[in-house]
Formats: sequence, C-alpha cells, structure tokens
Amino acid sequence: MLAAIGRGMHRKWHARPWVLDDPYALSLAGPGWPNMLAVYEAILPRRFFEVAVAGLVVRSRYAEDRLEAGEFSQYVMLGAGMDSFAWRRPDLLRDMTIFEVDHPSTQAWKRERATALCLPESERHVFAPANFETEHLRDVLDRAGFDWGKPTLFSWLGVVMYLTRDAIAKTLRTLSDAAPGSGIVMTYIPTPEYLDDEALDFLKIMEPLLAQMGEPFQEGFTPVEIEAFVSDCGHIVDENLSREDLASRYFAGRKDELSPYTLERILSTSLP
Repeated sequence: MLAAIGRGMHRKWHARPWVLDDPYALSLAGPGWPNMLAVYEAILPRRFFEVAVAGLVVRSRYAEDRLEAGEFSQYVMLGAGMDSFAWRRPDLLRDMTIFEVDHPSTQAWKRERATALCLPESERHVFAPANFETEHLRDVLDRAGFDWGKPTLFSWLGVVMYLTRDAIAKTLRTLSDAAPGSGIVMTYIPTPEYLDDEALDFLKIMEPLLAQMGEPFQEGFTPVEIEAFVSDCGHIVDENLSREDLASRYFAGRKDELSPYTLERILSTSLP
C-alpha cells in the first residue's frame, strides 16, 4: 500500500512529464491512504519521501519499458502488490497474459478494491495467490496456467531485500526453467559503501520500523556480488543500473531536480 501511495503521490507532487503515470494507485490503496501517508510524513522528512517516490516510479517504469522492448508472451509480477499495470496498459493485455503472484490476503484486498472501483476483468489477467512459506513458485505458476515454453518477463520489484540468499537462489533457479529469451527485472539493496548519506539516514529510520513489522531488510549485495549470484543461478546479466544511470535515462532535464535514491538498484537479466 505504501508503494502504491508513492506512485500516486508522484502525480500530485510533481509536474509532467511523469516518470510513471499510475492514476489507479491511490484508489487501490483504499480510502485510508491519507492516514497512512500522514503517519509516514510524521516520521520521514519530505526529502526522503521525494527520493523514495522517484525510486518507486522508476523501477516500475524500467520494467515496463523492458517489457515493451522485448518479444514476451507473458508478464509475471512477483509480489505485485497494488500495481495497476493490467488496467493501465490494456493495449499490452491484448497480446500477452499477465500473472500477478502475491500473498492471498494482499490479493484479496486488491480484488475487493478492483471490484469496488468497477475495474474490468480479463482472462489474460490472472491472479495467482501464493504462500511462499508453504508453496513452491513452480507449483503456484503451474496452477495459474503459466506456460513455461513461452518467453516471459518476470518483474521482481521491492522483494529481494526482504529475502534470505537461499530464498533468492531458489526463486532464481526456478525461473531459469523459463523459455529461452525470458528475463527478469529485479531490485536489490546494495551494501553500505554503495549508499550515499541520504540513503544511510533513510535506513536508520526505516530499519527499526520494518523490523517491528516483521519484515526486516536482509543483507545487501555489492554490484559484483549480485551479478555473480544470479549468474550462478543460470541467468545472464544485461544491466545493473546505478542511480546515475537511471537519472540520465529518466530524470534528465527535470525542473524539480527529482532523482531516485541509492537505496535500491535495478538489475536486468535474460536467459540464453
């Protein structure tokens, strides 16, 4: 919900051109979103919110750009949350199947909100509830009708930082069974030496809160480590983007000087 609020606030706080235009984000988060925003605004300085919002929108924008640039028949969103992609891009829904994989309670909330908002349903928009404490990803996708023989882009945003390395490796090895030409867009937290002072200050505030919520950040990766890690799991690294890479590609020329934080980096991979 907080990620959805961030995507929605980009439209409210910042002038066009928006890095990502998500007109459904706040509605999917539910009528209580202003209260949730107020709680975090009382904790975090506005500048932290600005860079966090930039990071949230650019990671989704990058994944969707990769999707459009490729020849994919399926799009799998691992940890889809309140992302509204299937409703924002009905043009792409005509030509591919979109699978949303997430915790059953999260999906139940989202589907209730979608029904309340009268958002359309489609056979090509598949919800795949998954409890990863008891289920294997391959079983979840098989049950949802996923075709392992079709080229697929997997979007894995804002999830890896909460997982152990064993859990990350297990998922990567499962996805290595996808068809040739498939790929992953994932995000990870780099180790402290790759964070600027702003990101380090952000961590000092957020880590205790996340720990209290039962979802603490796990150990980060150096850029070299993460590349070796995913390669060992059968994937080819295409891009490992720094904040400077994203700033020049998506934020150049902005009058508001909006730029993403260093707390989260984007990695793009492919399968031979």
